[in-house]
Amino acid sequence: MTTPDPDSAATVSTRPTAPSAPWTRYVAIGDSFSEGLWDPHPDLPDTQRGWADRLAEALSARRVADGEAPLQYANLAIRGRLLRPILAEQLPVALDAQPDLVSVVGGGNDILRPAADIDLLSSHLEDAVVKIRATGADVLLATGFKGGGALSWTNGRVGIYNANLWTIARRHGAHVVDLWGMHALHDLRSWSEDRIHLTPDGHHRVAQAALTALGLEPDDTAWDEPLGTAQRLTLAAQARANTAWARTHVAPWIRRRLTGRSSGDGRTPKWPTLDAWPRA
Repeated sequence: MTTPDPDSAATVSTRPTAPSAPWTRYVAIGDSFSEGLWDPHPDLPDTQRGWADRLAEALSARRVADGEAPLQYANLAIRGRLLRPILAEQLPVALDAQPDLVSVVGGGNDILRPAADIDLLSSHLEDAVVKIRATGADVLLATGFKGGGALSWTNGRVGIYNANLWTIARRHGAHVVDLWGMHALHDLRSWSEDRIHLTPDGHHRVAQAALTALGLEPDDTAWDEPLGTAQRLTLAAQARANTAWARTHVAPWIRRRLTGRSSGDGRTPKWPTLDAWPRA
């Protein structure tokens, strides 16, 4: 009697295989970027979708394809939030849900403020990562993006924050979505009218980048390909577009800063509790 060769193609394994998306409970915390602004949900009126919802959909679909239960998902992100309120208000709620994956993306609203202390922000972020990792959950972070035009003045600050973030990830075994390095995000066409939030295609691409950051194959292999040649605007058209942007988006932002208000005042999380994803 011969012993089956474990390397033979004819050998049938009875060991269970791990699901291709091993996480069962995912909670996203953050600001407007994770809330998903400028990505209207195709089936739910007055609801934003966004990269985190799209990532949850992809992870859940893979679990179901493997014969596993759908992913449980919650999104606590609220537009306008600074990093410390995100960590003070959203993180405890996230940890109470006992997730095995938490995405923490924030700090962009802080960096837009002249008095922001980047190293202090980074310290707060590291404390949060340590708390999450202590539970055994995985952490997904994201770098800041490289700004162009009127936002290019933030690049030095964002660069320091990104360097600290990569160090935090290395120290504590976190995953990182490299928004700074994404080709498509260097193209203004990936950004909405306000120039600080993504278009639906931009959110799609970031969700694919997040899959890659988690060590998974993307659903869309072209997720980081450049958008192609854009039609160049005349100087007059650029000036008109910049004027309209400043009037429609910059001026209201300045008024909120001067009056101490936030675009997220009075808002609550869109998906405050874990539920099977996507929701019916």
